[in-house]
Amino acid sequence: MNLRKSTKVVLAILGIAAPSFLIGNYSGYSKSDVAPTVETNNKSFKLVVIDPGHGGKLPGAYGKVSAEKDIVLQVSKKLKDSIEKNIPGVKVILTRETDVDVPFHERSNIANRNHADLFISIHCNSANSDQRVKGKNGRYTTRTIYRPSANGTETFVCGYNRLQRGESDVATRENADILMEDNYQEKYNGFDPNDPSSYIIFSLLKRTYREKSIKFATYLQDEYVAKGRVNRGVQELSLAVLAGASMPAVLTEIGFISNPDEENFMLSEYGQGQIVTNLVDAIKRYKHGHEALAQR
Repeated sequence: MNLRKSTKVVLAILGIAAPSFLIGNYSGYSKSDVAPTVETNNKSFKLVVIDPGHGGKLPGAYGKVSAEKDIVLQVSKKLKDSIEKNIPGVKVILTRETDVDVPFHERSNIANRNHADLFISIHCNSANSDQRVKGKNGRYTTRTIYRPSANGTETFVCGYNRLQRGESDVATRENADILMEDNYQEKYNGFDPNDPSSYIIFSLLKRTYREKSIKFATYLQDEYVAKGRVNRGVQELSLAVLAGASMPAVLTEIGFISNPDEENFMLSEYGQGQIVTNLVDAIKRYKHGHEALAQR
């Protein structure tokens, strides 16, 4: 389906149906660009794909002394080692192991090709934003607005969201790397991360893995909170990196790189170790529930 040509039809449908999408703090449907197989619970939990966000010429957010792409790669490598050491029978694939950019569709395709049981994309958050300001000479310049006090962790699953202020900033920022890919409109069926109307299509797509994604995301936030982190909750958001995953999938923001204290925490061995422990414990809990359900 061509996204732009179908927008008016989708909007008309949603004008009637949208209220029924709201369930608690969540709204919408998850998506799979690759048609998912019918979900069953008669297999064991064997493979996790870890996706270190950004990479290469796409650094993600910046802090005072670091870039998002570097922190998340460090955490992801430690997470891989810890999962394989502490969860018997579970293997890990990283979507990148060096400082390179991997297109969004390829990140989820790595998980699909390898029949992963869980996809986790790891990112750092930022509250800073760029603002166009008109000077006395009448010319516009870009000024960065710094918000160093924002803190905490939050985890997203793929779904339709109403793009309220704040939520739209996250979706636009995390999807912006698409614009750097060659032929991105063709690869993503006309999806434009800067066009709010593009996000409406997520509301009509399959919700096959929605409940399991929310379950894992909730386990993860519980682990963060148990270690004293500020809880910003579990939310559904229209995120392209999750859209093609044919398995439960989340994007977790492990802290604010725009907050100097949280940046230092995420750069430290202690902080990275704690984040890895949070993730491993959440995976253990999810795996136990998955296999218990399979035995029924």
